[in-house]
Amino acid sequence: MAHQTSPDRHLIRYSGHAAFSPDVIARASGTSVFTESGRELLDFTSGQMSAILGHSHPEIVATVREQIARLDHLHSAMLSRPVVDLAARLAASVPDPLDKALLLTTGAESNEAAVRLAKLVTGRHEIVSFARSWHGMTQAAANATYSAGRKGYGPAAPGNFALPVPDRFRPAIVDASGELDWRRQLDLGFDLIDAQSVGSLAACLVEPILSSGGVVEPPPGYLPALAEKCRERGMLLILDEAQTGLCRTGDWYAFQHEDVVPDILTLSKTLGAGLPLAAVLTSAEIEQRAHERGFLFFTTHVSDPLPAAVGNTVLDVLERDRLDERARRLGKLLRGHLEELATRHEAVGDVRGRGLLLGMELVGDDVLGPGGADRLGAEVTRRCYELGLHMNIVQLPGMGGTFRIAPPLTASEDELSRGAAILDEALTGAARTL
Repeated sequence: MAHQTSPDRHLIRYSGHAAFSPDVIARASGTSVFTESGRELLDFTSGQMSAILGHSHPEIVATVREQIARLDHLHSAMLSRPVVDLAARLAASVPDPLDKALLLTTGAESNEAAVRLAKLVTGRHEIVSFARSWHGMTQAAANATYSAGRKGYGPAAPGNFALPVPDRFRPAIVDASGELDWRRQLDLGFDLIDAQSVGSLAACLVEPILSSGGVVEPPPGYLPALAEKCRERGMLLILDEAQTGLCRTGDWYAFQHEDVVPDILTLSKTLGAGLPLAAVLTSAEIEQRAHERGFLFFTTHVSDPLPAAVGNTVLDVLERDRLDERARRLGKLLRGHLEELATRHEAVGDVRGRGLLLGMELVGDDVLGPGGADRLGAEVTRRCYELGLHMNIVQLPGMGGTFRIAPPLTASEDELSRGAAILDEALTGAARTL
């Protein structure tokens, strides 16, 4: 009887206007997921941008089996060896002075804790984040999220400000050569923030590469300049590396590319390689000040042993297999495939990103009329799915669509080439249809 019921009949729809995928997934392995009907789909989203080691990695499976039989969950005031070890290893993986860690479950939760820390330590309440940002759907994280989900839920907390996105493909302010004048844009952004602030700027919360905002990598020099703007105002810099952290972009952390060290770093997604694990890292000085003021972030699953054990295994595999180097090499290969597609498909306007976090932006309103790029993106996504490739497209109002392409770091060269070939076929078919 249950099989005759529509799979989503009893589910609350939680993806805005987007529909659930048409098939129920039965299992996943490596770079592929398999439907109940037996179809294989190459997974170019790593689950929800999380499964950097692929699905059902044998060492993750072994860790879960062993750990859950020994110790899975504790009272939140109790510590276990996996938690103590993971905190120490994370501190060792980042530059000084980030040597204190808090282990949580989701990216939204880690950003929530980071903002709470920043407000308590600074004694201020105002938060700056990028327009087109996505930091989560809980209160403080959602208040700092501008790409979606702001309408219809009542007033946001006071003191949240949006900073213009330094998008080189769609520059808002240009110099004499027509290129993005990011310094002028950054200055203007903070001029406006300063004008609106009531003198209580606490922190700037940003992704080093915007993901849900269209895979936008700030120009060289931007992050150091942003950090200086924060220092000038006594603000803390919080970097959200939910999707960029732990080798995804070819560096262990994306902020290392610009040699910028945040005051607070948040991790999630990639840290658990698909399991719910997140972390907040900060300095001993900030942690001490927060503790003296009674910092409270006591949750049911803080410092849980099971996900912490998984996090230790994730670090083991990343280190042993040098997956930062692999991400750089495979990212170069995949980017080459995408740039070749751009030479043959007029609808591909830009290819960007770093390592194995790549974006391919579709254009087409000039040819297909208003909304043409959106329709094209939806059709390409549908055709990819039919041909055996799961893709995710970011469609922001008036901006066409950008595919976020983030296969597991363990994907093979053949799988990356096969996915690019499917995308090629989908682009060709969609262009003929529209």
